Amino acid sequence: MSPRVRQSPDDDLLLGTRVQDILTRYLIDMNILRQNAPRSTKLFQQTKSARLVRRSSTFAGQSCPLNDGNPPSFPCVDAHAAREARLRQSFKDATSGTPSSSASSSSGPEPSYARPSPGSYNIYHHSEHLDLVYTGSLPSFDIAYETWGTLSPEKDNVILLHTGLSASSHAASTEANPSEGWWENFIGPGKALDTNQFYIICTNVIGGCHGSTGPSSFRPATSNSHGTPKKERYATNFPVLSIFDMVRAQFKLLDGLGINEIYASVGSSMGAMQSLAAGWLFPERVGKVVSVSGTARSSPGAIAMRFAQRSVLMADPNWNKGFYYDGMPPHIGMKLARQIATITYRSGPEWDIRFGRKFRPSSEPLERSSPASGPRMPVLCPDFLIETYLDHQGEQFCLKYDANSLIYISKAMDLFDMTLSSLQGLGLISQPPRSTLPPVPPSLTALPRPDHYRSHLSHSKSHPPPNNPPVHLPDLAEGLKPLSRTPVLILGVQSDILFPVEQQREAADALRMAGNDMVSYYELGGVWGHDTFLLDVRNVGGAIRGFLS
Repeated sequence: MSPRVRQSPDDDLLLGTRVQDILTRYLIDMNILRQNAPRSTKLFQQTKSARLVRRSSTFAGQSCPLNDGNPPSFPCVDAHAAREARLRQSFKDATSGTPSSSASSSSGPEPSYARPSPGSYNIYHHSEHLDLVYTGSLPSFDIAYETWGTLSPEKDNVILLHTGLSASSHAASTEANPSEGWWENFIGPGKALDTNQFYIICTNVIGGCHGSTGPSSFRPATSNSHGTPKKERYATNFPVLSIFDMVRAQFKLLDGLGINEIYASVGSSMGAMQSLAAGWLFPERVGKVVSVSGTARSSPGAIAMRFAQRSVLMADPNWNKGFYYDGMPPHIGMKLARQIATITYRSGPEWDIRFGRKFRPSSEPLERSSPASGPRMPVLCPDFLIETYLDHQGEQFCLKYDANSLIYISKAMDLFDMTLSSLQGLGLISQPPRSTLPPVPPSLTALPRPDHYRSHLSHSKSHPPPNNPPVHLPDLAEGLKPLSRTPVLILGVQSDILFPVEQQREAADALRMAGNDMVSYYELGGVWGHDTFLLDVRNVGGAIRGFLS
C-alpha cells in the first residue's frame, strides 16, 4: 500500500470549493424538478408501471423479481429446499417402515452409492491388512473391477486402466452392464486399448464409492460395551489415503488374479498419477506407462481449486463432519463443489464457442417486443447459458457421488509429489529400474527390442527444452529414476487449466534427466481443456494405440 500524502491547507480550501459547487448544482436541479413536478410524476408512474409488468412476468420458471412490496422469488434456492424436503421425507419413510420409492433399503436417505450392488462388476476381497503411507493400515478392503478382452494363457497381455477422481470401474459397456462407460470410445477391437490384443482391467479406487472400500463402507464388525456386534460406516474415521495406497491395493487385486506383470499402466487425470506411481512402485511388473493430462507433482494452482471444492462441501451443515449417512447428505455443498470442478475441466475458448454471452431462452413476451418496453430483465438465479450449464452439472452430480469420497480422493491428489525429497519424507523406498527389457507388442515380436524402443518411442513434438526450468526439476528427476528403463508416453493439452501443459512437459523433462531415453511426448490442441482425454478420440486414442501396439 502506498504511503498516505498529507494535504496542505490549500488542498483543503480547493476541496471545500468543489463540494460547495456540487451542492449548488444539486439545489438548482431540485428546484427545476419541483417546477415540473406534475409532468415528472406522471412520467415516473408510467415507467414504474411498465417495470412492474416486466418484473411480475415469469422468466422460464426462474423469475427473481426485485422487491416491490412482495418477497423476492428465487426458484434456484427453492429447488435446493425442495430436494432437502424430499430427502427428509425419504428418511422419515425409511425409519418408520413406510414404503417409499425414494427411500433406501436401510435407514437414511443417502443415495445408492453407499450400498453398491455388485451385479454388474466383480469384487475382489482382500482379507489381510493393507499398509498405508500416512496412517497405519486398512484391516481389509474390497475392490470393484471390470474387464474387457481375453486374458492370454501366459497372462502377459494385461493393461491396468486407472480412473479419474469420481469415475467407477465401468470404463466401457459389458454384457453385465451394456450402458456406455466413461471411456467407451477408447476400449474395444481396433481401438486405443485394443481388446483383440489386450486384456483390460479397470478398478474403482479404494476411497471411492462405486464398490470399493471407502468412507461410505461399513467398518469390519466391532462390538459395543455389551459385546453385541455393531455395524457402522467409516465416515471420516476412514484413514487418509495416498495415490500410492490406491495403486498398492490394485496390485493386490493383480496378485489375487495371478497376474505378475502388466503390459502397460494407463491413466488420465488422477489416473495418470496412478499410472506413474505404478511404474515407480513396481518397475519390474509394469512394462509401459501412459500418462494423459496428469502430473508428477500436484501444483499449487490445482491444490487451490480442489481446496475450494472441499471448503464449500464441508461448509454444508448437512456434512456434519462426515457423519451424515443416517441423515441428510450434503447435497448443496456437493452441487457447488461440482460447479467449481466443472469450471476447471473445460476451457474459456470452449465456453465462448458453446455459450458466448447468450441468455437462456425465456417465455417473457416483453423481451421480444419493441425496445420501448425496456431492456431484458436480468434475474439472480441462473440466467446466462453458461450458468444454466453449471447448474445442471451440479444437479446431476450432487446425489450420485459420496461427499466423503470426494474429500478423501481429492486430498490424495493434492498430496501427490514424486520429487525425491517428498518420497523420502514419506518413507517410501524406491526400487531399482527394470532389469529386463520392456515387453514387445504381439505385432512387433520380430523387431530388435532396444532399437525399436529407442527409435520409435523417444521423441517429442512441440516441446523445446525449457529455458528456465523450475527449481524442483532436478529433485523430480531424482525421484523418477526407478522409471528410467520404462517406456513412457506423456500427453499434454494446451487448453488444460487444471493440469497445465507445463506439468506434462516437466514430467517428460524429468524422466529424460533421470536417464530415460524411451519417452514419447505429445502436446494436443483443441478447446476441450482437461476433458480432452474423454473427448478427443482421434488424437488421444491414436497416440495411445500407436504407443501400445
